[in-house]
Amino acid sequence: MAMKDSDVRPGEIRATIDPETIAADAGVVFIGRVRSPWRERRECPRNISAARERSQPADLEIDAPWRPGLAGLASGDRLIVLYWMNHARRDLIVQAPRHRPDPAGVFALRSPARPNPIALATVKVLAIDHAEGRITIDAIDCLDGTPLVDIKPWREAMDVPAGAA
Repeated sequence: MAMKDSDVRPGEIRATIDPETIAADAGVVFIGRVRSPWRERRECPRNISAARERSQPADLEIDAPWRPGLAGLASGDRLIVLYWMNHARRDLIVQAPRHRPDPAGVFALRSPARPNPIALATVKVLAIDHAEGRITIDAIDCLDGTPLVDIKPWREAMDVPAGAA
């Protein structure tokens, strides 16, 4: 997604290279797609908390070759979903989000605009159809059709940092 210099807000800095123009270091295989109620950017929630406030479930649609990997998942499970924000720009290294008083580096933000636009959300499984490869989840903050990178089980013992309240 090539952006113009006019698309840069005051305080933002573009990277000296555009990740879309360099050779890939690794091959990523998408395992399916997110089926969400959000069809346009302007209607899509900005984060998973905002998505939950809207009470709109979504589906993770897993492609046939990867469906055996769903074995062991059940309704009620919590998952970490990794997805590729394919509409996000990749050339900003410092951003000026509207919700912050000062610009910040991309690695200090959860913005989808980053060198590798990988997003994550911790979600709850509402239902699962192993044969069809469909996982219904409580919420998601991405557009319909967003590519899925991976799904991992969320485990409190591993995923909550020691000493966290």
